[in-house]
Amino acid sequence: MKEIDCRGMACPQPVLTTKKTLEEMGEGEFILIVDNPSARDNVQRFAQSQSAKVKVEQRGSDFYLHIQKGETCEIVESAPKPEKVVVYINSNLMGIGDEALGAILMRSFLKTLLDLKPLPLKLIFINTGVRLTTEGSEVIESVKALSDKGTEILSCGTCLDFYGLKEKLKVGIISNMFDIAQSLLEADRLIKP
Repeated sequence: MKEIDCRGMACPQPVLTTKKTLEEMGEGEFILIVDNPSARDNVQRFAQSQSAKVKVEQRGSDFYLHIQKGETCEIVESAPKPEKVVVYINSNLMGIGDEALGAILMRSFLKTLLDLKPLPLKLIFINTGVRLTTEGSEVIESVKALSDKGTEILSCGTCLDFYGLKEKLKVGIISNMFDIAQSLLEADRLIKP
């Protein structure tokens, strides 16, 4: 069985390697090896979104993902849905100027989203924006309420690592640049507060 070693690869390379392998192969199975939980989760989520079966085996600190592509597995770019509104938040503050005012505006913006229709399909948090989805966030209840209503919450894994917040994520999933870029490209409307 073909083994692909993606240990030590930066986000989103393991997902891109999985995508390329699924596109190039017929029916069958391969093993993709990664060395961190974020890569494991991102690859598993992507492969399953392509109708592939995934079995994860942990050996020491490494993860062996047995990915099986059946005859019904197709590379799916996106599932048809109503208008895709994506909110892209790249700071824990809204606007430029006074930080206290920026925090108040962001809190008000996220709380207001709860009362609007349609709700955003996704909220993407990058850079200091990831502070809004982690322990100690003053807006965590609003973000959780949006998640509970069906909005997907994505926080950049590289950003969480950079700020030492990966273990403090309180809502949503740890995402990667492939998922983020794909979400931005597929959006019918993109909002950047």
